Amino acid sequence: MIITLKKDIDGQQKQRLMQKIASCGLKAESSVTNGKVVLSLSGNTYAVDTEILRAFSIVESVKRIEDPFKLASKSFNPCGTEVSVNDVKIGKGNFCLIAGPCAIESERQIVDIAEKIKDAGANLLRGGAFKPRTSPYSFQGLGKEGIRLLLKAKAETGMPVVSEITCASQEDLFYDIDVVQIGARNMQNYELIKKVGQMKKPVLLKRGISATVEEWLLSAEYLLTEGATDVILCERGIRTFEPTSRYTLDLSSVPVLKERTHLPVIADPSHASGNARFIEPLSLAAAAVGADGLMIEVHSQPEEALSDGAQAITPEALKLLCQKVKYILDANKKF
Repeated sequence: MIITLKKDIDGQQKQRLMQKIASCGLKAESSVTNGKVVLSLSGNTYAVDTEILRAFSIVESVKRIEDPFKLASKSFNPCGTEVSVNDVKIGKGNFCLIAGPCAIESERQIVDIAEKIKDAGANLLRGGAFKPRTSPYSFQGLGKEGIRLLLKAKAETGMPVVSEITCASQEDLFYDIDVVQIGARNMQNYELIKKVGQMKKPVLLKRGISATVEEWLLSAEYLLTEGATDVILCERGIRTFEPTSRYTLDLSSVPVLKERTHLPVIADPSHASGNARFIEPLSLAAAAVGADGLMIEVHSQPEEALSDGAQAITPEALKLLCQKVKYILDANKKF
C-alpha cells in the first residue's frame, strides 16, 4: 500500500499518522518524490480500511498495490482451485454443467427433468425451493417441501443438487444439499454469507446485478474467511442501459477473474438473457472465453412453468447444446 502526503505537512500531523499505521500492525518506509513524502506500507494491509487513512488531512492519496482480498486472490493459490461435488469436479480444466428448473413445482416435474438432463449430459441438478422474486405476487417456491422433492430427485438419479438459500434460518434444511447457492440479490447480504461460509459446504456465489468484479470477490472473501473452501463464482449478467436482454452477460469478467482469483468461474446465460433463444450462443461464448461451467434453466414444458418459463430450454435443446459446447472445449484444448 502506498500513501502520498501533501506538500508542506505539519510534523505533528505526520507523527499521528505514523502512530495510526503502527497501531494497524503495519510498517512504513518513507521516501520523497517530487517534494512529497511517500509512505510504503507492508504487513497485513488486507485488514486495513483505506478510508481510515484517507481521513487524515495530510494524506493526498492512498493506493493499494495488492488486491483488497487475500484468500480469494490468485497469488494465494496460483495453481487454481478444483471444487469437488461428490464425483463432479469443477475448475482446473474440469467443465461442469448445472441444469434444472428455476423452481421446483412437483415431484413428477423435478424427477422427470432430473432424469432427462442427466441423459443430456448435465452433471448437477439445480432447483429453486425458496424463490426471492421481484414481485410479491409471483410464485415464491414450495419452500421446505421443495427441498424434500429436490432430495427425492437426487435419490432417484444420483445427481448432486444445487439450491438457493435465502435466509440463515433455513440452514438445517440444506444439510443434504450438495451446493448452497447465494443468489444475486443476496451477494452483499454479509450476515447470510457468513452463516453459509460456516456451513463448510461448496457454495455457488452469483454476481449481484450491479456489483463490480472486486465487490463480488470481496463477497467470496467473506465466505473463505468463515471457513468455506469450495467457492464457485457465477456470472449471471449485470444491469446496464441496454434493454434488448434482461441483463448484460459480462463475459469479459471471466478472463479478468482468471487473472485475479483461483476460484472457478461459471456462467448463467438463462438469467442474463431472459430469453431461451439466446442461451445457446451465450453458452458457446462462455465456453470459448474459458468459463469452468454453465448453469442453465431447463423445463420439460417451458410454457407451463410457474417461474421464468421464457428463459428455460427443453431437455432436448440441452442435449444438443451439450454436444456443441464439447466442440468448443475440444477446440480450446488444441490451442
